[in-house]
Amino acid sequence: MTDDTEVQVEVQLSTDSPSGHRRDERAETESDCTERLQSDGRRGHLMCAPEVEEPLTLLADVALAPPCGDHAACSCDCEACSYVEVRGMEGSLQSMQLLLQFLMRKADDLQDYLVNGGHVEREALTTTVPSFLYTCQPFFNHLESIARSTVTQHSGLPFDIYTRRVQLLDFSQQLCDRLEQLVLTCANYNLLCLDETEPNSVSHFCIGQSQLGRLRLTTFLYCKPTAYLARVDTGQHKRMRWNVDRLRDEQQQTDEEQGGESEEREAETVGNTEYYFLCCEDVPNTHAEAGVDSPQGNTGRMWSIGQWVQVNPDPDTEDINDWIMCEVPQASYQRLLLLGSSEPSSCSATDLLLQLLLSQQARERR
Repeated sequence: MTDDTEVQVEVQLSTDSPSGHRRDERAETESDCTERLQSDGRRGHLMCAPEVEEPLTLLADVALAPPCGDHAACSCDCEACSYVEVRGMEGSLQSMQLLLQFLMRKADDLQDYLVNGGHVEREALTTTVPSFLYTCQPFFNHLESIARSTVTQHSGLPFDIYTRRVQLLDFSQQLCDRLEQLVLTCANYNLLCLDETEPNSVSHFCIGQSQLGRLRLTTFLYCKPTAYLARVDTGQHKRMRWNVDRLRDEQQQTDEEQGGESEEREAETVGNTEYYFLCCEDVPNTHAEAGVDSPQGNTGRMWSIGQWVQVNPDPDTEDINDWIMCEVPQASYQRLLLLGSSEPSSCSATDLLLQLLLSQQARERR
């Protein structure tokens, strides 16, 4: 996204439809929202009705800056911080719910064009749907930023903050599930490709970025379980991916700025990006008895969270030719957390990974 980028989404609402009259009741509040969703300058402010414009200006940061803004050391007590968070969340909940309804209706409209439209309308969705997925990223980023990056820094959350956090993550989960359904439906009509080896595939999409301390997490959802490696059958199939960046220590950055390097810049990372996955694999069903049919069959699906450990090219190599000659990087899957047979929601899986990363970080500091 560049400074000149402008994203505009038009929504056609039919008042003759069963939901048309209900939509008219909120026409004054949402008219501007349903007419356009456009970026404004470098921070890409979303233009909307005055009642919700201020909270929506926080939906600017997709890639231009960390989604939580610049982090400063907090010297206030947790009670004061909690009060500010509650007030901030109360203002955001109504605005986020309004925007969620708008995006969900837009997804419904696109699927309606897919199912009931003609050939021309369907072909147009090959570019419209990927663009819509990108348009939803600021919404995901904002929800993740508030729900994870702010309140999770305090232990022992007050009940009202915890409740609002759950609501915000539920908004994210609702839109995530709806977009996944939309992409899968388009794939069933052969309008979108889910094979990640194809250049124009929509095998996965971004569902938010958040920052907690020195950890910056960018989350992606695969629309269906996808082979862990493109050319080697490892038995693992990935469902989610997290790109984890470890940011520079704030004290180190402060020292450099005092030494004359005070120009504005994005947070710098330490080391390479780490990749974590939510994967599933089929394992023998130990409960199945020989000669007896089991409802689950002879295999069962097990879920886990693990890390990408690169094997080829050697991650420590300094020979650029090793990378040039390697068509597809190969890696092993280092299982870190076994989750069992039930697939977790994307929000729950992200919570589990964050707990894992923070516990590792705490051990490293000892």
